[in-house]
Amino acid sequence: MLHKTIYFLGIFLITQLANCQLKEVNPPEYIKTINFKGNTAVTQLPVIRLGEPVVLEFDALNGDEEDYYYKIQHCNFDWTPSILAKSEYLDGFDNQRIRDYENSYNTLQIYSHYKLSIPNQFTRRLKKSGNYLVSIYNSYDELVFSRKFMIYEDKANVGIGMKRSRDIDFINEKQRVEIIIDPKSIQLNNPMQTVNTLVVQNNNLNTAISNLKPQYTVGNQLIYRYDKEASFWGGNEYLYFENKDVRAAATGVYRIDLQDLYHNYLYTNLQRSNLPYTYNPDINGNYLITNVNNADVSIESDYVWIHFSLRPNSDFDTNSTLFVYGNFNNYAVNETNKMTYDASKGIYMASILLKQGFYNYKYVTLSDGTLNEGAISGNFYQTENNYKVLVYYRDLGGRYDKIIGLGETTSINISN
Repeated sequence: MLHKTIYFLGIFLITQLANCQLKEVNPPEYIKTINFKGNTAVTQLPVIRLGEPVVLEFDALNGDEEDYYYKIQHCNFDWTPSILAKSEYLDGFDNQRIRDYENSYNTLQIYSHYKLSIPNQFTRRLKKSGNYLVSIYNSYDELVFSRKFMIYEDKANVGIGMKRSRDIDFINEKQRVEIIIDPKSIQLNNPMQTVNTLVVQNNNLNTAISNLKPQYTVGNQLIYRYDKEASFWGGNEYLYFENKDVRAAATGVYRIDLQDLYHNYLYTNLQRSNLPYTYNPDINGNYLITNVNNADVSIESDYVWIHFSLRPNSDFDTNSTLFVYGNFNNYAVNETNKMTYDASKGIYMASILLKQGFYNYKYVTLSDGTLNEGAISGNFYQTENNYKVLVYYRDLGGRYDKIIGLGETTSINISN
C-alpha cells in the first residue's frame, strides 16, 4: 500500500511540474547588465535560427569571483516544460560552470564580467527549434536568474502588415498586426489545432499576444486579419540618454558629480500623454554598452548612478506608482526602478546604477497589478515600434512545438 501511495504521489508531482508555466526570474541587486543576444545587437530576447550561436553576458558587482552554472530547459509554446529528454534537444551537457569571466579593469566599481556562449565545448548544439529557458545558478545550486530565448527553423514565410485599429475609439492610439503564413516545404495539417502564433512588440514578452488562430486560408496560406485581438497600444518613442564619457555631460545629461562613484543627473522629463506626437528616433527600448575611452567595453566601462526625474501634469494623481522601464532591466517593475514623489519639488525621482552606454527608457504606471505604458508617455498610432511574429507548429502526434517561421517588421509604414 505504501509503495502504491509513493508511486501515485510521484506521478502527481511529475504531472504538476509538466503543467507548471516557467517564468523568467529577475536577478538580485548585485547582478547587473544582463546582455542576451544572438547575431544581432538586440538584447534580452534572442530569436535565432537553428544552428546559430547565442551569447549571455552579465556582471556580478559583489567582487567575490563566484562560480556560476547554467541549465537549459526546452519548453512548449505555453512555456510549460516539454516532454523531450535533455539528450533529444541538447548535444552534450549543461549544468556546467561558466568558465569565461574577467574582472573589471580601471573602474571605480569593481565587478566580474561573465560570458556564456552556446555552442561551447560542453554544450555543442541545441538540436530542436522551439522555446528555451536558460537558468543561472550559484555554487549552492540556488537560482540566480533566468532568461527566455527562441530557436526557429526557416520552413515558412511570415508576412506582416501594420494597420491602424478599426475601432474608431482607438484609431489614433493602437496599431494592428495582420499576418500571412506561407509554408515552404511542409504541409500544415489541421492548422486550427496545430498552429500557434506569438506576436511580440519591442522584444517585450510581457505585452505579447499569443495563440491567434487563422481566420481563413487561401491555398496553403494562413490569413490573420483580426482587429481587437491583434492590436497593441502604440505607445510613444522612448526617451534616451548617453554617458559613454562619464566625465562630460552628453546627450540627456545636464550635471555630473563624483562621490564614491560617478553620478549623472538627467534632464527632468515632462509628461507627454497630452502633447502631440513628435517623431524621435529610438532603438525601441533597447540599450548598448559603449565607452568612448576604452577598447574593451565589457570590463573597462564603469558603473554610474543615473538620476531620473519626471514632472507630471498638475492634474496627475501623485498617489500613482511609477517605474523607469526598458530593456535594460528586462521590462521588470520592482523596487530597484521604482520612483518616489517629492511633493516640495513636484517631481518623481529614481536613482539606478547602470553601466556606461546608450539607453532607451520610459515611465510607466502600475495600478492593481495592471501596467500602463501610456499613462505618462501617451499612445500614438504613428509611433515606430518593432514587431516579431513567431509561428509554432506541432503536427498530429508530435511531441513538441517547433517554431517554423519568423517574421519581423516595424510600424514606420503603418496604413489605414
